[in-house]
Amino acid sequence: MTVIRLTRMGRKKRPFYRIAVTDSRKRRDGGWIELIGHYNPMNEEKTLVVDNERLDYWLSVGAKMSDRVKKITGR
Repeated sequence: MTVIRLTRMGRKKRPFYRIAVTDSRKRRDGGWIELIGHYNPMNEEKTLVVDNERLDYWLSVGAKMSDRVKKITGR
């Protein structure tokens, strides 16, 4: 199944996440199909950038969002 989830980037104790479309059988930071945004929880305003057009496309073809991605995107 295709899933939309976070992949962790950044350094120790300074996480930075990319929002990636990937196969659910892959590891968290394994290969991905497409990157559709990023999330930085370490800023005061918690920066979130998402390509909504691509997010809607992947949801329309049957991809599922992880619980954390649902929460931060508000969908």
